[in-house]
Amino acid sequence: MDLILWRHAEAHDGFPDLERPLTVKGKDQAKRMGGWLRERLSENARILVSPAVRTQQTASMLNVDFETVHEIAPGATVQDILTAANWSDREGMVVIVGHQPTLGETIHYLIQDVPTRLRVKKSSVWWIRQDEDDINPVLNTVMYADKL
Repeated sequence: MDLILWRHAEAHDGFPDLERPLTVKGKDQAKRMGGWLRERLSENARILVSPAVRTQQTASMLNVDFETVHEIAPGATVQDILTAANWSDREGMVVIVGHQPTLGETIHYLIQDVPTRLRVKKSSVWWIRQDEDDINPVLNTVMYADKL
């Protein structure tokens, strides 16, 4: 399985939290990362997105269909992320567009060499791969929008 964790791009501060839109910088970050990621998606990739406006806007830059999953909204747990991705199946490619600190906690849970208080930068992608024959998942790629 390929599990791609994409943190939403930079968003405006404010309330209510779920309605915070991307900033101009955030839209640029999401566009660059969306283009990079789109070139690498498998044909049958599932794109699962938090209902927050900032994640919806981030995912829209992929220019592919995606599914809104309320269980991965802010405050989700590592188990919520893994359940949504159907991690136990270990097949296919799943992209989760979500939030901190849950994405960092999920990365640490799967790749325990990664520090517990990992900072996942806005609009960064963390690509974790676990082949059927492997016991432990591996960190395949980390990409930052400002490097594109």
